[in-house]
Amino acid sequence: QVQLVESGGGSVQSGGSLRLSCAVSGFSYSDYYMTWFRQAPGKEREGVANIRKSWGTTYTTYADAVKGRFTISQDNAKNTLYLQMNSLKPEDTAMYYCAAEPGGMVAAFRPNEYRYWGQGTQVTVSS
Repeated sequence: QVQLVESGGGSVQSGGSLRLSCAVSGFSYSDYYMTWFRQAPGKEREGVANIRKSWGTTYTTYADAVKGRFTISQDNAKNTLYLQMNSLKPEDTAMYYCAAEPGGMVAAFRPNEYRYWGQGTQVTVSS
């Protein structure tokens, strides 16, 4: 049974930093997509950072809104996915979710491509 559990959210001031963690269990695939999504009230869920492993090579992709500020990484020994968020802005305020899907897919930032989701962790950035 696949489980994803996020942690690390909180409230920070604009310009601050947070590191989100996603503990993953029951998910063991050689090729996969793992993505951080976020959803603000009244808005659609959007992908912010993706890490993909294919044929032994790891790739990362970022949404334009977070490039240069957010970094996605993983610690395979700890089965944990991270999202380091720096220079946070009020518009980064949202519930953040991690998602995982084995194999290949068409669009890494399309939410309905993913079967496995965590429960979310809230990030609030004040000005």
